[in-house]
Amino acid sequence: MSTATVTSKGQVTIPAKVRNSLGIGVGSRIEFVEMENGLFMIVPAVSPIQSLKGMLRKPPAPVSIEQMNKAIAVQGSKAR
Repeated sequence: MSTATVTSKGQVTIPAKVRNSLGIGVGSRIEFVEMENGLFMIVPAVSPIQSLKGMLRKPPAPVSIEQMNKAIAVQGSKAR
């Protein structure tokens, strides 16, 4: 079993054996998944780029730069 110590900033260094087993390295993201009985599972937060396809719908008609600038100006004036 691998162990780690929590720093005063709440940071933990994941032991090399665990990193290698999970296939994570510098810049990798991980998720903490809550299980039953107060236990957590650590899993790599990886999704293939193809999973993003279809998340945004195409606009019904092309939008001009002038239309984009107008929409930005209108929304910007509402934020104030």
